[in-house]
Amino acid sequence: MDKQLAKRVFLCCCGFLLVIAMMASVLPSAELIKVSSEKKKVMYLTFDDGPSQNTQEILDILDRFHVKATFFVTAESPDHINMIKEEVKRGHAIGVHTYAHDYKTIYTSVDGYFKDVEKMNDIIEKQTGKRTKILRFPGGVSNTVSRKYASKIMSKLAKKVEEHGYHYYDWNASNGDGNCYTSVDSLINTGLKEVRNQDTVMMLMHDGGANKATVEALPTLLNSYIQQGFEFRIIDDTTPVFHHHIAN
Repeated sequence: MDKQLAKRVFLCCCGFLLVIAMMASVLPSAELIKVSSEKKKVMYLTFDDGPSQNTQEILDILDRFHVKATFFVTAESPDHINMIKEEVKRGHAIGVHTYAHDYKTIYTSVDGYFKDVEKMNDIIEKQTGKRTKILRFPGGVSNTVSRKYASKIMSKLAKKVEEHGYHYYDWNASNGDGNCYTSVDSLINTGLKEVRNQDTVMMLMHDGGANKATVEALPTLLNSYIQQGFEFRIIDDTTPVFHHHIAN
């Protein structure tokens, strides 16, 4: 009986070890499948209307969080135009947002628009040593204010900028700071709400002279975006298209 009992114990142990071995061979592959199926979350953080007196603080905050962004620049604040060079030095991307940011000037004619854009690109080249091929229309391609100055101007410009070798980018999320009177709490709430259920985000913010609240809201927003798993990228040749519906 002792021999039979010993035999049974031996067989049970062998069976148990076999099950463990089978589980060990299955679990890693299941884990790999789980990891590979996870979707990467990407954010293209962008700032319009600068540089201004607020840009330095924004750059310092971005450095603190190790985040890179894209700045669509203007010449509205000539005293801070040298910040364009600093933006590039810190690893950020530069795009044209027009020289004047004046709808009447840029949306009266196609020629008037490109004259303004090239004037801004001259400044970018002087600051950085090269011209840029990315831009954002003031108000986005979907703006309706342009109807006051020229019918179908946005439809024409959307086509013409591509013919001139430019690529334009709208957005699919914003913190709401297009209204410079919005409170810090409102900017935070809007900035968090607009990224919900989105894995690829083109985030619109502003670093113009009136956007001090954006500076104050930015650390909280970045901290949340990082906790949500967003990876930050600058706009480049690999960036997907973000185009609004053309309303004019």
